[in-house]
Formats: sequence, C-alpha cells, structure tokens
Amino acid sequence: MATAAADTAADTASTTSAGAAAYGALADPGALAGSAEPAEPSVRARAALEAARRRTLALTDAVSDEDLVAQHSRLMSPLVWDLAHIGNQEELWLVREAGGRPGLRPDLDHVYDAFQTPRADRPALPMLGPAEARAYADAVRAETLEVLAAADTSPGQAEPLLADGFVFGMLAQHEQQHDETMLATHQLRKGPPVLDAPAPPPAPADAATLPREVLVPGGPFAMGTSTEPWALDNERPAHTVEVPAFWLDTVPVTNGAYREFIAAGGYRDERWWTPEGWQHVQDTGLEAPLFWSRDGDGWTRRRFGHVEPVPDDEPVLHVCWYEADAYARWAGRRLPTEAEWEKAARHDPASGRSRRYPWGDGDPRPEHANLGQRHLQPAPAGSHPAGAAPSGARQLIGDVWEWTASDFTPYPGFTAFPYKEYSEVFFGPEYKVLRGGAFGVSPVVCRGTFRNWDYPVRRQIFAGFRTARDAGPGEDA
Repeated sequence: MATAAADTAADTASTTSAGAAAYGALADPGALAGSAEPAEPSVRARAALEAARRRTLALTDAVSDEDLVAQHSRLMSPLVWDLAHIGNQEELWLVREAGGRPGLRPDLDHVYDAFQTPRADRPALPMLGPAEARAYADAVRAETLEVLAAADTSPGQAEPLLADGFVFGMLAQHEQQHDETMLATHQLRKGPPVLDAPAPPPAPADAATLPREVLVPGGPFAMGTSTEPWALDNERPAHTVEVPAFWLDTVPVTNGAYREFIAAGGYRDERWWTPEGWQHVQDTGLEAPLFWSRDGDGWTRRRFGHVEPVPDDEPVLHVCWYEADAYARWAGRRLPTEAEWEKAARHDPASGRSRRYPWGDGDPRPEHANLGQRHLQPAPAGSHPAGAAPSGARQLIGDVWEWTASDFTPYPGFTAFPYKEYSEVFFGPEYKVLRGGAFGVSPVVCRGTFRNWDYPVRRQIFAGFRTARDAGPGEDA
C-alpha cells in the first residue's frame, strides 16, 4: 500500500515536545548513513523498525485520547485505528508468518483488515482504545524483536520473505506509510497546532537562475529493479524501456506559477480539463488547491493548524491529478509519463546505467532531499542541488509526490509477492501513478523505483507535479 495508497483505494500534547520528537528521531537510517559499509540485514531491519515506531509514537502522542479516537475526515481512519492496524500487520507477518508463532490477538484481524471495512465506516468497529492499542503494539514489537534476533536474514536465505530481511523491511515500510497517512490526518484535523518542525532552509543562491526545463536524452534505459533488496512487487522486475527525448521542468511547479493559472481563470475554462476532470470541478466547486483560502487579492493556507500566506516559491501541494493535468494543458505542456519521470530521476547518460537515486546509489541524506518529516512543508523550488539528477533536474526525490500521466499497471514479468492485494488488485485505469515522495515520506520507503498510486480526485495526499514536453527535431543533440 504505497503511502498507504492501497488502504486509500480499498476503502475509497505539547506542541514543542511533539515537534521535537518528530524532528529529532524520524530520519531512519536505511543502510545506517555514515557507515562505511551497508549494514547487515538484521541490523538494518531493526533500525528501520525502531525509526518507524519512534515516528508512530510522535504522531499519536501529540494529541489527546479524544483526538485519537475521533474521525477527522471520512477520507481517513481514526488515528487509533492506524496505530493498532500497524501492530496487527506486524503480528500477522513478523510474529506469525516469519516467526511461526501463534500470535497475540488473532481475534483482531477482522477489525484491522483494511479491505474489509472502508475508512469512512471504521469508527463503528470495536477498535482498541488508545491505552489498549499502545499496549498491543508494544507487545507485538517485543515478539517481533525476538523473531528478528533468531531469524536468518542473510542474502542467500532460501526463504524469500527472510532473505535480506525483506519481510522486516516490508513492515517497516508499511508502518512508515501509515505514518504518512497519519500525518495527512493531522493536516485535516481542526484545532490548534500540535506538530512543529523547523522551516526548510532558503533556496540556494542559484535557484533564481536555473533554466525552466532540462533535456532528458532519448534512448533505452533500465526501469524498475531486480536487485533492490526491499523493493516491493510493483517495482519489479527491471526491464528496458525506450523513451524518446523530452524536456522536463527543472523544479516542481510552484505556488506562484499555479496562482497564475488560477488568475487566468483556469478553474472556469473547460478547455484545459479532461471531461472527467471538468465534471469533477462542476460537482465539487474546486477553485484552488486544498487548504487554500482567499485573502483579499492573495491567498492563505492552513498548514498543520497554522494559517499563513501561501509562499510563492514552494512547490504547489494538495492538488489532484485533474488539477495537475489542467495546469499542464493551460501551460502548453503535459504531465510526464511514469517512464519519463523514472528515466529523468535514475538514468545516467555517461555510464548508461540506472542509479538508485538521482544523485547516485548512496542512501538519502539531508543535503540530497527533503524527506523524513524533518520539515512540515516542501523546501523552496531549486533546493538541494546535491540531489540533482544528471540532467540538472532538482527535487525529483522528496518535497512533494509528483503526479504522472500514467495509469498504475504491472511491469512485464510482474509477480505478486507476498500477496496479490498489495498491488495486483489495483492495476488499471482507475489509479494514477505518483513518483518521488514528499517531505513526510520516510527514506526507507523512498527510492528511485518506488511507485505510489491513487485516485485522480485525491487532494489530501502531499501531491504536486512538474510538467514536460516532447523534444523537437534536432533537440536531442
């Protein structure tokens, strides 16, 4: 469930202390950044699980028990449901499946099965209360660590769930995906701020002089992966894709640029919208990104309980696919395909190989990308030059999820693993692919091959976009 997107699809305290906990403890170590060599799989797995749990607790301890059991939006589960669901999935896969143990509370499986009960209906379930949910998650984790300590997680392990610690990495990713979902619930929550984090650094000096677009040369590249040990089934296998030359925005579309679309009457002009998108505008009365409000001639936004002017230099956030597509048409451009996005992010023309990330193969560090909830907003456009792709495009990883033009479909040779409900049941034209990850995405979840997906109407997710255009004759030189 990319960013808990499968869950979305299946169901159509103290401010200072909470913020400090969120900021200080969330950057999970991946392969333990700073180490000379990648960590042994069980060490990496334990570190990823512990980082995820620190974040879960920061997000749930930040609010009262009353807030935990409340449903802040019919689009989202009560936070306490997410907390116990995280424990239940860990019990299913790490205690029972990986450990062969009987489990703690099999009677809870139906309550926390995301496919059985839509989000809107979950408040009526016999959920565990806050204290019970915390105790349950703690008890499961204690057994998980016992299982991990005894497990053979070597790369040569014949059991694919255990090889390279895959199943432990899968559940660390699952927890972080639900943490991002809970962060979205915090954004939807009404009331005073309970989360805080430092603002991102200002844009680097060269941001104002960056070219509007960069050229990505045409030719084949290796899309997907067959070697990334914790990659999920929809990222596999690696396969060659031919991508013609194209131009891509150097940075994501900004609030300032999007305001021009609004001012030009973009929401009132049917020409820029697909028929389905125009009908959606008519049905919902959309006139700006979610959480924006008019303030005289300008705009304000609500961000985790703070009301503030919309900053023109940040990537636009909380727009649905229809809005992104309409803006691109209005600008005389289009959304990039998923293959174009991945080629721009991973392909190194000098070597001909596909990197793990735009900057290379090393795990993300703060200078590369805005990830891990270090900040509670995107960094200004043009940030993170150290994370740039070979083409010169910046911020392809982090800051905002980026809508692509592509439907969510399997790669050639796809095999569902370890269960078809992770990806297979969502393949088709109902869902659009998002790439790159947002500021609230954990580094353990975010890589150049990672695929997110959601309905084209979704706006509560931390999504923005960038645009593209075909290269003209001779421009590929």
